[in-house]
Amino acid sequence: MRTPPYLPYLAGPPSLAPGLKPIDPGMWLAPDSEATAWLPEKTVLMRTHRAQVFADTGIPDAIGETADAVLAVAGPGAPDWRSPLEQAAARVSDDLCLLLPDDAGRWVLRAASLVAPTFWSLADKIGQPLAGLHTTVPGANPGLVARISRMFDGLAAGTVLERFNWTVQAGPERFTPSSEPLKAMARAAPDAAALDLLHFRVERQTISKLPETGAVVFTIRTCIDPLAAALPDAGHVRAFEAAWSGIDPALRDYKGWPAYERLVRAALAELA
Repeated sequence: MRTPPYLPYLAGPPSLAPGLKPIDPGMWLAPDSEATAWLPEKTVLMRTHRAQVFADTGIPDAIGETADAVLAVAGPGAPDWRSPLEQAAARVSDDLCLLLPDDAGRWVLRAASLVAPTFWSLADKIGQPLAGLHTTVPGANPGLVARISRMFDGLAAGTVLERFNWTVQAGPERFTPSSEPLKAMARAAPDAAALDLLHFRVERQTISKLPETGAVVFTIRTCIDPLAAALPDAGHVRAFEAAWSGIDPALRDYKGWPAYERLVRAALAELA
């Protein structure tokens, strides 16, 4: 098993706070830790499930600028994709979401190639403003949405912000528009199967603004590893247990963690 590229539980439990930090722009998409494991399957899904994983409300200039930026990092893409956004998305493991302000100044999801959704549907979210994108998130009140909107407004072109989101799931699937099949697997599994079944899912997210069109590009790199690989020693086990137990109860329910509580405790007991 590899060592997972990111272990955000070491910073504590997940939070609703944006937690975005500036990074070197040269690290926007590189190194791509998931390319070898994920890109072959991702590109197949992009063709076989296009209606589920691609959306475009008609923003050719922003899509072209995004594709140029991605391909400048990843190298030329295959010419047989129907959209430049798909051509670019096929070269990186990251999903690509584009937001632009509407006439009222609300940032709206206008196009996306989203092949590794963490339990949400692109068809439900395309064309939605920030408030609609966060409608089911606990504590996503108008103040939080306004804060994110102001951050988008003030973001300078050339700045790249990064954050991490993480959870635990049953099995290694990345194309997961629904969490229910995974929760069913967890409910059916015996405690003895916990370490074999449980996987650590991390989203490495970045936000940046394009200099010409002013579109905000939201990238999501989904990393999946066996939970055992993410907990290599007793110190990591203790840090994970503290983060798992310390999450806000409302956020815990939103993330579906009660479905995994029994198996996580069994896994931690085995690793203790």
